[in-house]
Amino acid sequence: MTEPLSTDDAQAATRAEPRRVLVAGGAGFLGSHLCERLLDDGASVVCVDDFSTGARGNVAHLLAHSRFDLLPHDVCKPLDLAVDEIYNLACPASPVHYQRDPLQTTRTSVLGAMHLLELARRSGARILQASTSEVYGDPEVHPQPEGYWGRVNPIGIRSCYDEGKRCAESLFFDYHRQHGVRIKVARIFNTYGPRMQPDDGRVVSNFIVQALRGEPLTVYGSGTQTRSFCYVSDLVEGLVALMASAEGFTGPVNLGNPDEITIGALAGQVLRLTGSGAVIEHRPLPGDDPAQRRPDIRLAEQQLGWAPRIPLEDGLRKTIGFFRASG
Repeated sequence: MTEPLSTDDAQAATRAEPRRVLVAGGAGFLGSHLCERLLDDGASVVCVDDFSTGARGNVAHLLAHSRFDLLPHDVCKPLDLAVDEIYNLACPASPVHYQRDPLQTTRTSVLGAMHLLELARRSGARILQASTSEVYGDPEVHPQPEGYWGRVNPIGIRSCYDEGKRCAESLFFDYHRQHGVRIKVARIFNTYGPRMQPDDGRVVSNFIVQALRGEPLTVYGSGTQTRSFCYVSDLVEGLVALMASAEGFTGPVNLGNPDEITIGALAGQVLRLTGSGAVIEHRPLPGDDPAQRRPDIRLAEQQLGWAPRIPLEDGLRKTIGFFRASG
């Protein structure tokens, strides 16, 4: 007959169990890379996704992994799991996708955040909100520090995403103050890399796909508006570092690359790296499009010891290689 474990042995066995991490939106571009990183770190990962913008193909190579589970689920509905950490990446993140069904975008941002916060409250899990630089809107302060409250049009075509994410941040801090939920909030700036969708409307994927097809590269406005682009592996390292940071550090903290480039210069760089003979075509600027976007990452450097490492040209080469291989 097997002897029962002593209290000390039982505690040791419990400690030996890998931490269980829920990644909401885990089949998306960013989420799938995060799932890979967490598995490499020894965690047990539950990938939750409704596949509205995520793709099963992004995580197909993980399905045979003994510590990976895929759970089809819409976070607008409650969820009950035993987990140690929660990453909330569940929301369409490109203008084409979040403007397709703005009501659902708002529901996902707000109801999804509430249901995952309730799960964190019940389970005692740490929870990280993948917020966005869009909370700063069209900023009057440059670069944008975390203390800047932003300039957002609350009734514009982008407001379903901008205000949804702002409301989610508010919910996170209210759950922290009222219920003691252990929160982390990351404000993510433009991120790019393999597994971006060719039709997601993001500028990097747009330019690469158009260049590879020999189509005109669509530049909205004069092309003098600026963005800062962070390669996906750098961004994932920032998320993991934030989740592991000191208990009293909640954020919000900016995660992004502070190297700024105009959209026109980005188009030229993509044409050069793809060897495309395509031309640049200018079109009218969409509503509420920010003129400048660049993160102040001093807080991330100080609190997380984090800064991006992949230069834009290196990251673009990797991303172009992905799109070439995927046809």
